[in-house]
Amino acid sequence: MEQLLAAVESARIYDLAQPYYPGMPHHPNHPPFLFGLNKKHGDYVARNGASSASEGLTLGGHVGTHIDALCHFSCGGKLHGGEEAAELQTYASGLERYTVDTIAPILRRGVLLDIAGHAGTEALPADFEITPEQLDAAAAAARVEVRPGDVVLLRTGWARFWDDAARFIAQVHGPGPGAAGARWLSSRGVFAAGSDTVAFEKVPDSNMPVHVHLLVESGIHIIECLNLEQLAAERRYNFLFVATPLKIRGGTGSPIRPLAIA
Repeated sequence: MEQLLAAVESARIYDLAQPYYPGMPHHPNHPPFLFGLNKKHGDYVARNGASSASEGLTLGGHVGTHIDALCHFSCGGKLHGGEEAAELQTYASGLERYTVDTIAPILRRGVLLDIAGHAGTEALPADFEITPEQLDAAAAAARVEVRPGDVVLLRTGWARFWDDAARFIAQVHGPGPGAAGARWLSSRGVFAAGSDTVAFEKVPDSNMPVHVHLLVESGIHIIECLNLEQLAAERRYNFLFVATPLKIRGGTGSPIRPLAIA
């Protein structure tokens, strides 16, 4: 235990989450983040002068920095594993298989592939498709090898647009891997793949082939809306990735506060 504590105390910790605030970016398929105080200091004051404030929150499971459970997508009516989604879902209780509350706390090797940095640009253009060749090149430039069980994070540079919701969402146009890039990830047996965009894959594409391939066909989680700028600036290409989804029973996704420890 003492050795573990000493290692953590001497490590550099990177916060990979984006902040939540009213007006923050959100995919139009999901509800926005709403926030307000329901009790202010002074509304109730104890005899000793103590007072407290508290808030109410409303948000979707896929708003802000979050992870997709495998049940988030189906194809041909079937979830990952081949079961019929229609028989395993209700509006009141959600899904019954592969839900976000079944994702164990994540402590895994993380790998950053800085696609924007390797391309020599601050941010990739909206129509940029990340190909297997670019994934190979970014891994070679970082001198990292993607291994089974890794969490692989792709930097497009779009985290810099977070405070401009219209620019970040861009009518749901954005860079990311296509189907070939998704197969590159699945062929390496990764546990999860994430990026700094709202949709992870190149959009628009109404078929969402990357989500289908990773979540439904391959059992690989997707993480969206990461902030990878500091990791890239300091060239931290492999690290311990730590994140824990909320235990939302029946949920298809959950906000997370991911950390990179290097």
